[in-house]
Amino acid sequence: MAEHSGIPSDLFTAFEEYERAILSDDLDALDDAFAPGPATLRGDAAGLLVGHDAISAFRSVRGGVPPRKIERIEYRPIGPDAAVLVSVARYAGGGTGLQTQVWQRLHGRWLITAAHVTPRAQALDRSVWRMVGDPLWQGAWEGPLAGLTVAVKDLFAIKGYRIGAGNPAFLAEARAETTTAPAVGDLLRGGASLRGIARTDEFAYSIAGDNPHYGTPPNGALPGALPGGSSSGPASAVATGQADVGLATDTAGSVRVPASYQGLWGLRTTHGLVPRQGLLPLAQSFDTVGWLTRDGDTLQRVADWCLSYDGSESTENVYGESDDDLPWRFVVPEQVLASAEPATRKAFEALRQRVTASGASVETVSIGDLDDYLAPFRTVQGAEAWRNNGEWVRAHPDALGAAVAERFRAASVMTAAEEDAARRALSPLAARLRALVTDAVLLMPTVPGPAPMRTAATDTIDRVRTATLRMTTPAAVAGLPSLSAPLLHAISATEGAATAPVGVCVTSRPGTDIALVRLARRLAQAVRAR
Repeated sequence: MAEHSGIPSDLFTAFEEYERAILSDDLDALDDAFAPGPATLRGDAAGLLVGHDAISAFRSVRGGVPPRKIERIEYRPIGPDAAVLVSVARYAGGGTGLQTQVWQRLHGRWLITAAHVTPRAQALDRSVWRMVGDPLWQGAWEGPLAGLTVAVKDLFAIKGYRIGAGNPAFLAEARAETTTAPAVGDLLRGGASLRGIARTDEFAYSIAGDNPHYGTPPNGALPGALPGGSSSGPASAVATGQADVGLATDTAGSVRVPASYQGLWGLRTTHGLVPRQGLLPLAQSFDTVGWLTRDGDTLQRVADWCLSYDGSESTENVYGESDDDLPWRFVVPEQVLASAEPATRKAFEALRQRVTASGASVETVSIGDLDDYLAPFRTVQGAEAWRNNGEWVRAHPDALGAAVAERFRAASVMTAAEEDAARRALSPLAARLRALVTDAVLLMPTVPGPAPMRTAATDTIDRVRTATLRMTTPAAVAGLPSLSAPLLHAISATEGAATAPVGVCVTSRPGTDIALVRLARRLAQAVRAR
């Protein structure tokens, strides 16, 4: 421990005990070192935690810090019972970190009431990236996307690299790809460069955003919360400023959910519109390619290029349908709105009033029981997922995390008759939705509420997952383009204090993807101006 000239002995003892606790990951002692109550603060590069409970929840999933020694402490008293300690730590593995703490004597004890941590610089966050470069792959030197960097979900083929699919055993046996997926090539020819290959939930068979092998990527909008999946790596890379564009996939919501959780723009394209060659499939009947960005302008640039004849080498029929603007007429599915959390519904109703005040027509419609979409969707998705991956899963019975393993187990017992019945059930539902968007745009919250915390109970996570899928699968069933824009904020039901982003989803008729981006930007401008 460093010299501590001038520090009251009881304060220094408290500081030493805190340092011992953080090195040994003694959670009880760490909780005891911070002042109880909702006013205690802890901040770092990932964001600000407010309240003792939020700080405690964050620590419970963080793990201990690497071995280090405090080599310098600066003490500044700010009153008889308050002081600031600024300390520099040197890590055994190299590098230094800085922590600034406000200590107060409360009820006869020194406790931390506010802290800011600057950790040592990390070369690579393995929870976000599998490979990264500056750039990993240089795109064209000129073009409409010049200057943008892309995080590619680890499902797309990139010549010379292997596909990892979020599983180390799968990666170890994979061969280097001999060609690059068209969806990647389109971005490169437009001038964007690859920042790196970003993590995914295993085989994209999840929407939580966690990965038992590589860790959970940070949520760039709500510290300590799940990032949303399965496009968790690209979403976190974009939300934290490590890339400008996330190239991702959406089967049941894997673009829209992380977009909503992390305050991003995310577009699920019309099913079959963007070429899927070179993409490791999960369920071909629903798999689509999509993009994540921090703002609508960037998403517009990407969509304009990648969905145009000039930008895409294989897209066949996009621009014509998107030349005309979509109608300024919205329909709100009552069953979807009823599935949202109360705080989300309240925020959405306020937005709805602003949309109406902009001159738009906004009506409520029924799309039927959401479980009628979800149950057969899961059957068809599971049957296709098993056909795509069952042989590998059988050969590697212990290679999957528990949650994804259970989904594959359930998929393995689905019969052809069950799959046929599910497809017959989905057909009229898809037709119903397509009829609704002939002359209107669906408007709804993207997900039930803000991202759940990583420390939430398993049954809470499962409940949120089911509620989320009930809201996101209808667009997948109908193969419609669907966009989530960060237009709401609501109190997190599982975090309990701070407000966090929730997306607003707009869904339109097939092939109108570019026009849908334009409409979402107009919507954002309209509601923010009022």
